[in-house]
Amino acid sequence: MEGLLLFIVALVLLLIGFRVAFVFGTVALAFAYFDPDIGLEVFELLPHRIYGIMQNYTLIALPLFIFMGLVLEKSGIAEKMLHAIGMLFGKVRGGLAVSVVVVGAIMAASMGVVGASVVMMSVISLPIMLKNGYSKPLASGTIAAAGTLGQIIPPSIVLIILGDVMQISVGDLFQAAIWPSLILVGLYIGYILGQAWIKPESAPCVASEMDYATVVREALWYILPMAALIVVVLGSIFAGIATPTESAAIGAVGAVILTAMNRTLSKSLLAYASTETVKISAMIFMILIGATAFSLVFNESGGGDYVLEFFTEEIGSVWVFIAMTMLVLFILGFFIDFIEITFIIVPILYPIAMEFGVDPLWFALLIAMNLQTSFLTPPFGFSLFYLKGAAKDMVRTIDIYKGVIPFIILQVLALGILIAFPELAAVGE
Repeated sequence: MEGLLLFIVALVLLLIGFRVAFVFGTVALAFAYFDPDIGLEVFELLPHRIYGIMQNYTLIALPLFIFMGLVLEKSGIAEKMLHAIGMLFGKVRGGLAVSVVVVGAIMAASMGVVGASVVMMSVISLPIMLKNGYSKPLASGTIAAAGTLGQIIPPSIVLIILGDVMQISVGDLFQAAIWPSLILVGLYIGYILGQAWIKPESAPCVASEMDYATVVREALWYILPMAALIVVVLGSIFAGIATPTESAAIGAVGAVILTAMNRTLSKSLLAYASTETVKISAMIFMILIGATAFSLVFNESGGGDYVLEFFTEEIGSVWVFIAMTMLVLFILGFFIDFIEITFIIVPILYPIAMEFGVDPLWFALLIAMNLQTSFLTPPFGFSLFYLKGAAKDMVRTIDIYKGVIPFIILQVLALGILIAFPELAAVGE
C-alpha cells in the first residue's frame, strides 16, 4: 500500500508542475523519513547506485548523440535537404508532406532530438505547405508526427535509456528497431498519399520550374552525405566493429565534418551545441538519480513485490499483462514525459515481463513505440508545444490536435502490428 501511495503522490506532484528529478528524490526522502518500516537507512545504497551510473559506459553515448544532433540542427544541412526533397516529391499529390516524413526519418537517424526536428520543420516547411494550399490539420499533423520519429529510429535516446534500464544490448536494440520504424514511416506515407487521393484539395501538387534531373542531383547532393554518416554510425554497430558509445563518438566527429563541408562551422555553433548538450544530459542524469532514490524506497516498501504478485498470481496471463502494460503506458503518456516513464515505470514492469518469459528486445520495442505517442497525445504532448511555439499564428491549437489524431492512430496500429508479429523485432545472428 505504501508503494502505491508513493507512486500516486509523485504522479500528482508531476501533474501540478514540479521539477521531475526533485519530485522523485523528495517524495522518496519524505516517505523514508516518516515511515519507520523503511527509514533513512535505505539511502545507504544510493551512493553505490550513483557510482554505478557514473561508471556506466553505455550512457556515455547519450551526450555524444545529443551533441551530434545539435550540431546537425544548426548546420543548415537539414534545411537544404528538406527544400531539395520537397522539390523532388513536389509533383506528386501530397509530395510536400511525404518529403517532410522522409526528412524526418533521415534526421531521426542522425539527430534523435525531437524538439529540434519539429521546430526546424515547422519553421521551414509549414509556411510552404500552407502557401501551396495544404490543409492546416494535415500540414501540422505531418510535421509533429515526422518530428517524433527520432524516438523509435536508431540512434534513439529512448532506446539507449531503455537498453540501460533493462540491461540489454543497445546495439541489438538498435538493430531490432529497424523494421518497426520502417513500418511506421510507411504507414505515415501511406496515410498522406491516401488523404491526398481522397481529398485532393488538402494536399495539392507543387509545380517546379527547375529541370527534374537538376532537382534529383540537388537532392542527392544533400542526402548522400547524411546517408553516409548514418551508415557509418549504425553500420559500425550492426557489424560489431564499434560499440554504441564508440559509434556515437564517430557520429559527433562526422557531424562536425559535415558542418565544416557545408561552410557553417563556427565557434558559436560549437558553443551552442556543447552548452545545450550539457544542459540536456544533466537533466537526464538528474532524473536518473532521483528515480534511483525513488526505486529504492518503492522496492523497500514492497511495491515491486506487490505488482509482481498481482500480475503473476492474480492475472497469470502474459497477453493480459502486455495489454494492461501498453494501456497504462499510453494513458501515462498523456500526462508525463517518456523519461519519467522509462526510469520509474519500466523497472517495475521489466521483472514481471521476465517472469512471464517475454523476449526483452520485443518488450523494449513495444515500450519505445508506445512512448512515442506521448509526444503527440494532448494535452501535454511535447511535439504539440514545439509546433505551436514555432508556428505562432499560422495554425490554431485545434488544427494541430485534429492533425495529430490520425498519426496517433497509426502509431497504435504500428504497435498492434509489432505485438501480432514479434519476429519483426528479431535480430539476425
